[in-house]
Amino acid sequence: MRHNIPMLRQEVTDFLRLHKIRLDTRSGQHFLVDEEALTEIVEVARLKPNDNVVEIGPGIGILTRELIKHVTHVTAVEIDERFIKLLNTFITKNPPSPEGFGRAGQQQKTKKLTIVHGNALQASLPLKPYKVVANIPYYITSPLLHHLLLESAKLPETLTLLIQREVAENICAPGSSGILAVLVKLFGTPALIRIVPKDAFLPPPEVDSAILHIDCSRPKITDAKTAKQILGHAKLAFSKRRKMLGNSIGKTPGGMEALRKAAIDPIRRPETLEIEEWIKFNNIFKQIKTPKL
Repeated sequence: MRHNIPMLRQEVTDFLRLHKIRLDTRSGQHFLVDEEALTEIVEVARLKPNDNVVEIGPGIGILTRELIKHVTHVTAVEIDERFIKLLNTFITKNPPSPEGFGRAGQQQKTKKLTIVHGNALQASLPLKPYKVVANIPYYITSPLLHHLLLESAKLPETLTLLIQREVAENICAPGSSGILAVLVKLFGTPALIRIVPKDAFLPPPEVDSAILHIDCSRPKITDAKTAKQILGHAKLAFSKRRKMLGNSIGKTPGGMEALRKAAIDPIRRPETLEIEEWIKFNNIFKQIKTPKL
């Protein structure tokens, strides 16, 4: 498929030029124009015809066009009004109706596509089973995962995301490389599928990306309330990353006792803890009666 890549790049370049669109790289607008990567994103998402797919930040609809070939319906959430007006144009070559656009939260429906004009970090998510597939701006990775995993009434079945390579590698590393890794592993099983080089984008970002797949279909190991408690401990521990756990969460009332009862050596550092150890520590910590200050 490598020979097709220049064709897609040229198509997107011509489309943007025709509609006088200049991408805002400060807002993370880098369009994927590598057909191999597009194909792999769709394949990894393991889409079935009746799947309900949510796409974050579709832009002009490069990935959207591939998604609607595989599923009955896609909901695309886009904050940039310029792209709202062009999504159907790029996908179908038929200009969308000018009515109903311009206000955040408004929608336009076609047979296979619902376009939502709004901020994905505030968007209401489906109450029925859904999958998230998206090429997202790097800077919203953390808040978006918090929104999808912690704030949604119903977890997505899977998330297939194109994000910054370093962030994907940290999430998938053994142990707990940071708060984001703890969050993801509390709710799902992450896997780094492949690296996508920066020259696969128009315009190219400064760093490489990666396809990250998160499977949330396993039985829940915690709920949102407990997850927030665990993340509170993790935040404290990682705020003093170079210090041993005994000098961070161990300094909280009952913290050292909880570490001991959880069989966690206080000289360990937070990145060495597996997700099960975070859960065990929190469960024990909640049971320890600490003196009121």
